[in-house]
Amino acid sequence: MERRLLPIKLDSYQPLREVVCETLRNAIVSGVLQPGERLMEIQVAEELGVSRTPVREAIRKLELEGFVVMIPRRGTYVSDLSIKDITEVFEVRTSLDVLAAGLAAERITEEELEQMERLLVEIGGYIEVNDMDKIVEADSQFHDILYRASRNERLVGIINNLREQLTRFRSLSMSYPGRLKEMFGEHTRMVESLGQRNVSLAQQFAGEHMANAEQVLLKNMLEKGSHSKQE
Repeated sequence: MERRLLPIKLDSYQPLREVVCETLRNAIVSGVLQPGERLMEIQVAEELGVSRTPVREAIRKLELEGFVVMIPRRGTYVSDLSIKDITEVFEVRTSLDVLAAGLAAERITEEELEQMERLLVEIGGYIEVNDMDKIVEADSQFHDILYRASRNERLVGIINNLREQLTRFRSLSMSYPGRLKEMFGEHTRMVESLGQRNVSLAQQFAGEHMANAEQVLLKNMLEKGSHSKQE
């Protein structure tokens, strides 16, 4: 079989297991490694030019993040999230995002508000030229600031773990006709509520944002037939 993973450059400041984990995660998100594809430690280690130990450690972490599943006596496979899996993640994410937005409305700094406003301008510009990579990157930064403004590190850690599980679907959601402009409006209302220190409005807009993101993602998946199993 053709090798698709490039050897890792061993000049990173990160532990090798983290570099391997990031490499495999990116390969899954970008579609280089497909849902349902088997991951064999020896093969992955050979492709990346590392030993099996960091590969094994990386796969364990990816399993916790939901990117791979380990099936007894069968091996490790790239996970193929079902509609049920996705709705369960969104149920939890929505509750946590609402909590984070409420806390942020009470605790966000003026500097953080300015950063979010600048990112809104950037996102608007990227939407105009339809630069999806830049939109996704700026959107991640936008939410990073929101979560950080909650001043609750445990909450941020849990949210980030759940975010990882849906990373590969973000472009699919955002690419749905009309979704980018809707998302921009949702972000704008959220920033306005944070600036007003309005906890209830911030929570309302965070909940609406997550509900709309889920609805559009599921609609796009069903229309494209991109899920291979329904439960």
